[in-house]
Amino acid sequence: MSITPDEVSAHIAGLPDVVAASAWGETAFFYNPGRKFARGTYFATIKLADGDNDRASDLTRAGVWRLNIGTQRATFVSVFGPPPARPAKGECIKGPWDFTALDALTPHPVYGWMAWMAILSPGEAHWQRCRSLIADAHARAQTTFEQRLRRAR
Repeated sequence: MSITPDEVSAHIAGLPDVVAASAWGETAFFYNPGRKFARGTYFATIKLADGDNDRASDLTRAGVWRLNIGTQRATFVSVFGPPPARPAKGECIKGPWDFTALDALTPHPVYGWMAWMAILSPGEAHWQRCRSLIADAHARAQTTFEQRLRRAR
């Protein structure tokens, strides 16, 4: 049984100091206490449709959607090894991953080089792991936000 995008959205939006916004054709989640910045620090998205530069997951299939998670680099490395090289504009990262496989954790097809992970239509079996990765991404966003705030002073 798959988890729904609404369930994932409610979980992420329920984390401390999270702001959800429609951005880039997806629901984006930002860590932004007190809304000190226009967007805050971006750490997760829910993507329901393919975009101009991101068609690797074939989100045109009925009921297929993608959860994207901006984890800490060390977390990414522990799961996949070093991040792949940055792809050329409009292309995907290179590697052995099937970006169309349902309920399979992969690097993000475009932003894997930035330690982002992705999963298509996660099921119950992977949801607990996704929750842990979301918590990791939220922690990274807090650290990045604080660094950004110090630079802005």
